[in-house]
Amino acid sequence: MIGRKLSHYRIVDKLGEGGMGAVYRAEDVRLHREVALKLLPVDLASDPAYLERFRREAQAVAALSHPNIVTIHSIEASDEGHFITMELVRGRSLADMIRGDGLSVERVVEIGLPLARALAAAHRGGITHRDLKPANVMVTEDGTVKILDFGLAKRQRADAADDEATDVLTRIGVVLGTMPYMSPEQVQGREVDHRTDIFSLGITLFEMCTGRRPFRGDTSAEIISSILRDTPEPIAELRSDLPVQLDRIVERCLEKDPDLRYQSAADIETALARIGEQARSRPREAKPSVAVLPFVDMSPEQDQEYFCEGLAEELINALVKVEDLHIASRTSAFRFKGSHSDIREIGRRLGVSAVLEGSVRKAGSQVRISVQLVSVDDGYHLWSSRFDRELKDVFAIQDEIAESVVEALQVTLNPRAREAVEKAAPADVQAYDYYLKGRKFFYEFHKRGFELARQLFARAIVIDARYARAYAGVADCCSYLYMYYDASEENLKEAGTASRKAVEIDPESAEAHASRGLALSVSGRYDEAEAEFQRAIALDPRLYEAHYFRARSQFSQGQHEGAVESFEEACRVNPEDYQAPFFLAQTYITLGRRAYAAASFRRAVEAARKHLAFHADDPRALYLGGGGLVELGELDQAKEWVARALAIDPDDANTLYNVACVYAQLDESDRALDCLERAIDSGMGEADWIQNDPYFDPLRKLPRFRALLERLAGRRLESDSGVDGA
Repeated sequence: MIGRKLSHYRIVDKLGEGGMGAVYRAEDVRLHREVALKLLPVDLASDPAYLERFRREAQAVAALSHPNIVTIHSIEASDEGHFITMELVRGRSLADMIRGDGLSVERVVEIGLPLARALAAAHRGGITHRDLKPANVMVTEDGTVKILDFGLAKRQRADAADDEATDVLTRIGVVLGTMPYMSPEQVQGREVDHRTDIFSLGITLFEMCTGRRPFRGDTSAEIISSILRDTPEPIAELRSDLPVQLDRIVERCLEKDPDLRYQSAADIETALARIGEQARSRPREAKPSVAVLPFVDMSPEQDQEYFCEGLAEELINALVKVEDLHIASRTSAFRFKGSHSDIREIGRRLGVSAVLEGSVRKAGSQVRISVQLVSVDDGYHLWSSRFDRELKDVFAIQDEIAESVVEALQVTLNPRAREAVEKAAPADVQAYDYYLKGRKFFYEFHKRGFELARQLFARAIVIDARYARAYAGVADCCSYLYMYYDASEENLKEAGTASRKAVEIDPESAEAHASRGLALSVSGRYDEAEAEFQRAIALDPRLYEAHYFRARSQFSQGQHEGAVESFEEACRVNPEDYQAPFFLAQTYITLGRRAYAAASFRRAVEAARKHLAFHADDPRALYLGGGGLVELGELDQAKEWVARALAIDPDDANTLYNVACVYAQLDESDRALDCLERAIDSGMGEADWIQNDPYFDPLRKLPRFRALLERLAGRRLESDSGVDGA
């Protein structure tokens, strides 16, 4: 058939063959597009039953319109026989993807969710597939899951003539190739409904989890016997790393009695989505885990909030380096600042086995720090202590607390891990005090906060000229100010000088190398920046900033595949963050992988919602979340969020830039350009980022947009003399 023409289709290649005929890749010579063409041979077309089933496949699928179901274009006839033209799906079959002991829980959810979603849509349309199996599922090059081959599809609301055809087709459909995926009622030739697909989905999920089928045999009789009588081994016994909830979903899908199964594929979708959320937020291994909450300020003046947060952050930074201990991220734990919830409930929501909380009372040079470690399971105190010390002893106190937490959780430290906990501290406690105040302002993420943080880090350096982390803080502030607010030679040079000094003082500091990489990347020295990011990650693979800064650098260069990997790592080490998943989705859009982008946008919006529940006036969460809402089709809420962001920070360059992105997404070009121009007027200077930002694609041909880019390019040339400082 290769090279021959059927009607106006030229056969290019053979894709496969089954009991209902061969499938070819073909070119539509009229529309100049490639299609899949399923041909029913002439000898089979002469059989009314086969021809009826062939027509029914086209009718069944053509009645559906769903992104996870193959699209039917037409049903036609030629001298060679009857054929269907359909969407050409490029990618790998799920059968080819299942290897060894099965897929990861994340991959099972990523594929299982759209499968359940597609079946739910088909069932709502009154159609049962009846031949669901891994070979009939394709995962495309952009990550989209597609169900193929509705050759055995059955319309639920059928007339008498259709019932007669269905009886014939059911008998034809009982073949060894698909028998391992049939439901008990199907192999017995009894009447079936949509719940037979739920059974088949359970078999497919079982195979995805374990790498093997739940019902096996060397002959069709043995397979039928296994389907009717055997209870599959629990997935949890075959794969200890998979959540027990997944085992329960599969077990319920595989109930012999249809009335005991899930009654709706939509219910399976909901259950899988919940597992996906838990997989992102909970440790994958059953290791000790702890969340460090911000300490409570008990000082009479109530002026130690920065110290309380900084102390908790320092403990997180120390404990996160212990390989056998899971630590809830700063973002996750700090959401519960000031919360009156029960400590056990907080621990359960954070997915940890213990919670560390404490209080600080400072008076003059004296400080009292009270700490307790509470078990989430039973609420008992695992350990508690009180430290009445001179403020200069705060570093020793931090080390004592960290070591005591590790001991209380019964984690054995190797020498290298113990050395990580016993971290080097600055020589002067006053320098440390300024550093903590600086971090407090830095995390506010706006121009005034970065400027104040830079001043406070600089004061720390005046007191302790060998304080590497303070130099890194100055570098980060200057890099952010250059990117978003003041693309001046002064900021570029100071970012370079301070980051270089941080690395010189402490070459083993991952934080210093990450700051150095950021400073180099904003000055366009990308190769040197990459070396610094790699060094930072080698020193501390769990440092969020190293992955996040690296991803932004890669995106600015147009290295989108690399940016995807780095943003994914940033999401992994800080699953509560809303920034990395948003920019990951943006990168997927640039690559044309819309299905992956949608999943990342959902993750970003959910994280933004959680963040806003505790920080309702955070403009960054509002405008990034607003961009995600547009992509998810929630336009009214998107407009509400960006309006709130503008009301909170109407003159902030970074806010204006990101609101411009949202307006561009909404096809409001003039408003987008107004905001973008105001952002550039206010000092926003990330020219390379804008060149790769997919949200501005609709604006690129507009003269006003091109003029703005030319302004940025000219500004970049003027500041090139400051690059040597980096």
